[in-house]
Amino acid sequence: MTAEIGLAKHPGRHLLEPEALAIVKEAGLTVIEHRTATSAEGAIAAAGQLGYPVAVKLVCREIVHKSEADGVQLDLRDAAAVGAAYRRIMEGAARHRPDARIDGVLVCRMARPGVEVILGLTRDPQFGPALMFGLGGIFVELYRDVSFRLVPISEHDAREMIHEIKGFPVLTGARGKPPRDLDTLTRSLLLLSALAASRPQIDAVDLNPVILYDHGCVVVDAKVFLTDGEGRP
Repeated sequence: MTAEIGLAKHPGRHLLEPEALAIVKEAGLTVIEHRTATSAEGAIAAAGQLGYPVAVKLVCREIVHKSEADGVQLDLRDAAAVGAAYRRIMEGAARHRPDARIDGVLVCRMARPGVEVILGLTRDPQFGPALMFGLGGIFVELYRDVSFRLVPISEHDAREMIHEIKGFPVLTGARGKPPRDLDTLTRSLLLLSALAASRPQIDAVDLNPVILYDHGCVVVDAKVFLTDGEGRP
């Protein structure tokens, strides 16, 4: 079986991040609290509703990798910073893709620190849908420390996926850190498996990062790709 780590390239159309987060939330996973805005004033109002600090991210169907277009601004702590971030994102998107349609920004509450993990779904041409799990950061980028299972998975399969990565000790309290909530992580993998089975028009899902805590987890960033020719799920 082959599958792309990071789920970076897919032939189908990708959803806007608010749409992707809505699908993930509907599937039963906890997503970061967020608001959408189409102006600097709207972004500032959204940040005030959420509470500082916040992140502001570009919403644009033509630009999948927002960071390449200066489209992700983090740890903003007041209205002036949010307004400046909105303008910086608009300017960066215009430089990166002048012909792109900008749908606005996503204003998100900053997640508290935890262990970053990646949950993914991809549809292999030969074997069908498969789940991916790994730790975030250099574990996936450099070491490609991930595990895969074909869908549907059982609870036993999900726990095996978690235990077999090399970075597993990070989840159990390495270097004096508290152990992470592996029950919630297991349940999240099962929910993603169920999503793959119930939504065949979804070609791939990339949840990166998911912040895992000693109690619970939260999806901070979500990408959803549709198969060729499909409309919105």
